[in-house]
Amino acid sequence: MQLDIDDFLANYWQRKPKLIRQAWPNFSPPVDGDDLAGLACEPVCPARLVLYDRANDAWSVENGPFQDERFATLPAQDWTLLVQDVDKMIDSVGALLDHFRFLPAWRIDDVMVSYAAPGGSVGAHVDDYDVFLLQGQGQRRWQISTAPDANLAIKPNVELKALAQFEATDEWLLEPGDMLYLPPGIPHHGVAENGECTTFSIGLRAPSAAELVLDLADHLSEREPAKLRFRDPLFGPVASTGLIDPSSFQALDDLILGASRLSSDERERWFGRYITRYRLNAEPVPRATGLRPQKFIEKINAGRALLRNPYSRMAYRPTAAGAELYVCGEMLEAPLWLARTLADQRLLNAEDLRPVLNDAASLALLLSLFNLGHYEWSK
Repeated sequence: MQLDIDDFLANYWQRKPKLIRQAWPNFSPPVDGDDLAGLACEPVCPARLVLYDRANDAWSVENGPFQDERFATLPAQDWTLLVQDVDKMIDSVGALLDHFRFLPAWRIDDVMVSYAAPGGSVGAHVDDYDVFLLQGQGQRRWQISTAPDANLAIKPNVELKALAQFEATDEWLLEPGDMLYLPPGIPHHGVAENGECTTFSIGLRAPSAAELVLDLADHLSEREPAKLRFRDPLFGPVASTGLIDPSSFQALDDLILGASRLSSDERERWFGRYITRYRLNAEPVPRATGLRPQKFIEKINAGRALLRNPYSRMAYRPTAAGAELYVCGEMLEAPLWLARTLADQRLLNAEDLRPVLNDAASLALLLSLFNLGHYEWSK
């Protein structure tokens, strides 16, 4: 990918849009419309069909999984197929994420791929996350609005949350290999032009304050005993039996703030568990029969590489004893070098795995992750 990373992070990331012409020179899309249609028929891939009725200026949305026959009945124009989690189903799509290693991996949600017939669109809308829109096949015209007073009202009775009004301040026609970055909150509208097209959307979602508070509340409910309850601060008869007096509000504040007060270690451990399971649509499945250590060692010595399950989200934090490795919501103790290697790299080659053979605890940890389905042997 051709991108001045330092300039991008200093001047654009989460600040303003950026168009990168030929971010991928001679880009050859790893999937096409037929591939997406096949994935959209599988229950594991969230998929939607978005159709636009020009005559009535009306949108309709259908949710997958679909039957093959549905695609044969679609009109010649004005529809879009969107398939999420394509990176988890097709490794060549997942490999696109390796070009975004300058960003935290735990921020990356998925690669959604859209196929649009001529005129296909999902309407003008606003996303609450960062997104890189990489043009695959064909051409798509993107319009955006950077107006500070842009109208963000949503059309009534539209499942898509399409904007009721949209006035563009900028527009570009993207060719294969071009990429548009949009920070959260930028109104935008993309339409397939001059034929069909595909777009690869690399989304980086961040949890909202409400999502964080809800999960933290669940965490606290497990941590705090049920006997920790509100206590009346009263020392005499009340003047008004219906009054909630200031001392009661103060007691409430003391209870809530006290219950939610976490040490930095507790807070970081909670967040590590939370963020590595955030928005995962599926989890790895443990092997029915686990591999024994000797067989595992033999395969590593034979030069086999390990590929992380695309549904296995990992992160780590250093500790005085080494590191805490977070894997799909679980916390494991690990040496710092191993935690960093596992969390940073999708593919572990023979050179990466060689140090594991010299440390029994590291070997046991990696074998456990393998048997739990977090790794496969690379083909």
